[in-house]
Amino acid sequence: MTGIFKAYDIRGQYPDELDETIAEKIGRAFARLMDRGTIAVGRDCRLSSPGLAEAFIRGFTGAGGSVTDFGMVSTPYLYYAIIKGRFDGGAMITASHLPKETNGIKLCRDNAIPLSGDSGLPALQQMVEEIRRQEPVVPRGAYRKGDRLGSYLDMVAGSVDLARPLRIAIDAGDGMAGQEIQDLSSRVPGISIVTANLEPDGNFPHHGANPFVSEATRELEILVRSSGSDLGVAFDGDADRCIFVDEMGERIPADLVTALIATGLLAREPGAKILYDLRSSRVVAETISDNGGKAVRCRVGHAFIKEQMREENALFAGELSGHYYFRDTGFCDNGLFAMIQTLNILSRHDGPFSRLVAPLKKYSSTGEINIRISNSDAIFSALRAAFPGAKTDTLDGLTLEYPSWWFNLRASNTEPVIRLNLEAQDAASRDMRKKEVLGVIRNADPSMTIAAE
Repeated sequence: MTGIFKAYDIRGQYPDELDETIAEKIGRAFARLMDRGTIAVGRDCRLSSPGLAEAFIRGFTGAGGSVTDFGMVSTPYLYYAIIKGRFDGGAMITASHLPKETNGIKLCRDNAIPLSGDSGLPALQQMVEEIRRQEPVVPRGAYRKGDRLGSYLDMVAGSVDLARPLRIAIDAGDGMAGQEIQDLSSRVPGISIVTANLEPDGNFPHHGANPFVSEATRELEILVRSSGSDLGVAFDGDADRCIFVDEMGERIPADLVTALIATGLLAREPGAKILYDLRSSRVVAETISDNGGKAVRCRVGHAFIKEQMREENALFAGELSGHYYFRDTGFCDNGLFAMIQTLNILSRHDGPFSRLVAPLKKYSSTGEINIRISNSDAIFSALRAAFPGAKTDTLDGLTLEYPSWWFNLRASNTEPVIRLNLEAQDAASRDMRKKEVLGVIRNADPSMTIAAE
């Protein structure tokens, strides 16, 4: 059971690592951690989610807590419901972008403040491990159904501010964005939408739940070109993140979208703080500063980013994985809201999306490289020794930086890999430095392999 408690949520293979028995115990423990109280619960469309949600609710109410069940919803919608409904906390049954065989639980306090490995999850884990199987479960807390979808979509639609009509292609990825897109389209005049894979399906039959994988946007790329759309958007399984493609069907790196959204938001609030995760291109900080904002580096992971945003009252934050966080959404990540902000900016640009993004393609990046290893300590030590003149920081993993190139290597919080991101002034330098860094890693750990995307 220990392995399912991650840095900022609970995740495991169903049913081998996470099943209904464990979900019920987590519900009981969460009720104790929250001093009973009333929480909001939602779930995604995974085949295991209804059973896990039912078990979690049984555990929570059996320990004296009360539940408002919002059913099958997106994670951003549940965050909205927690905040607007002034719940004491919440639980979302989802594994987000991970394969269909996996499931998990995202737990929040009031105002959708997430539990994490730094706050809440270790105590919860200990409580779960202390619960005896034979403890009777007698429902004592209240249970009712909840629905705030209309007001949630009104909030998202209320952020639309188009200067000209746009046509967009959307791939909901058989996930939770689908049911919201259908209702949102009637609320946003000036946007025409062509869609794919709107119906939630826990088998994720078309391309899996992770749009960060290049294969997952192939269908969208074709749809954008065939429909003559101005851009395309692909959502992950629980709709808390998204990936964009331009009018030619070319994927836009998420850190460049962070820079783009920042320009639009800073026009509204000059001088605001914008957070960007430390894997992002240097152009992100440069763009934020050039547009009058204060650029602040942050760790990777939604719990850490949300905490820092609150501490600094940041206007916006962007993550390389396609999570975009907004003060206006309670410091929560929201794929639909990010889509609207991007459309607002594009509508004020005379040319196509590709031309708007082109100035941001200033440097050459490897993208994220996932590496399976057996000895991380030896690798980090070897890299420090191999690049002694680099500026070094350990905010999240190891970042080594030179004037003309840099890289970050960090352990994943969700998968058994380390992740390498490297950027240089041009493609030739990038490829040379990539070969050099991977060579150091391979010498330190000959068993290393590059994981498939």
